[in-house]
Amino acid sequence: MSETDEKIRVFRGLKGVYFDRSPTTHIDGRKGELRYWGYSIHDLAAHSTFEETAYLLLHGDLPDTSQLANFDAALKAARVLPAPILEIIRATQAGHPMDVLRTAVSALAAFDSDTSDNSGAAILRKTIRLSSQIPMIVAAHHRIRQGLEPVTPSSELNHAAHFLYQLSGETPSADAAKLMDLDLILHAEHGSNASSFTARVVTG
Repeated sequence: MSETDEKIRVFRGLKGVYFDRSPTTHIDGRKGELRYWGYSIHDLAAHSTFEETAYLLLHGDLPDTSQLANFDAALKAARVLPAPILEIIRATQAGHPMDVLRTAVSALAAFDSDTSDNSGAAILRKTIRLSSQIPMIVAAHHRIRQGLEPVTPSSELNHAAHFLYQLSGETPSADAAKLMDLDLILHAEHGSNASSFTARVVTG
């Protein structure tokens, strides 16, 4: 072993390894704290909606009435799955849900006018579209593998309620929609998941 080798500190796994800083999320497991852009998750869960929280994560602040209306309209306008995507889901219906989701999302790039545009504005548009389309892919696969047809999208329901509607074909109760909304808020962001970390490592 060389002198240089003796000075190298080896980490087994990623415990205690920091690879980036982010102002988006603050997590303190010991104190039970989770914050999105400085806002307590407890306050967001009690007083916000998924749409407001998603806007906060993307823009760094909560929306005003006009901004929220525009964001909500953009999410609802993106509730469209091209017919070939549904055919892909049908063809792969026996696959694991995560495999089907990955394949369908990859195929969506062929129908995205912003595919080769990596500007900030284009990435925001893609994020909004995928936020609406991913729940639809999950719901469509759930129904197709049960021998049911996908549910026609609705523009009357909020994001959480629409996901439940896409799964069951029935308008959910207010309580069920609220619980799903809370779940989406709580899981909206948690630092860097495994796939995000892998992408960061690959891209350098």
